[in-house]
Amino acid sequence: MAHFNIDEIHQLEHLYKINLINSCAGYKSANLIATKSTENNTNVAIFSSVIHLGSTPPLLGFILRPTSVPRNTYENIIKTGFYTINHIHKNILKDAHHTSAKYKSTISEFDVTNLETDYKKNFFAPFVKDCPIQIGMKYIEEYDIKLNNTKLVIGEIQELHIKDELIQKDGFINLSEGNIATINGLNGYAIPKLKERFEYQRPIK
Repeated sequence: MAHFNIDEIHQLEHLYKINLINSCAGYKSANLIATKSTENNTNVAIFSSVIHLGSTPPLLGFILRPTSVPRNTYENIIKTGFYTINHIHKNILKDAHHTSAKYKSTISEFDVTNLETDYKKNFFAPFVKDCPIQIGMKYIEEYDIKLNNTKLVIGEIQELHIKDELIQKDGFINLSEGNIATINGLNGYAIPKLKERFEYQRPIK
């Protein structure tokens, strides 16, 4: 079994190290966060750090890398207060991955990929068309992580759009029915299938 202590990790070649550390935490969520600027320029970018923070109120968070360089997604969220989270599915993997490329704020990733905007009712930010789960978010707060200069951005769910065939009678969303992707490391994608659901567990008396 391969073994790396902390000193060895620090001495690893850069690309090997980031692949190793990004992979060791396990499979991560695969989402596109879409925004629109106050000048109506759209932006969409891939994130692998969206996490559930609570159901009452319904909160989701994501990790934002250091803002020492321009972060169009973050700037749009701060200025407008709204964004969307869209689950990546198997039919858009290549285009979704390409949104990790760094474009100027005046160039929309929607224009350089086959991804399409999907506006719903009066929600300010665009959703990504055909994503099985689309979530309209409102910015609430953020926390600075001083150790590596990242941020935890927290938002509240305002709208939730789910394809009918994914949602079950008890509210459980079967992600595998939507061929929703997960990310392995930096650039590996998988389409997991639901194996089994267990009952809510209580202590054995």
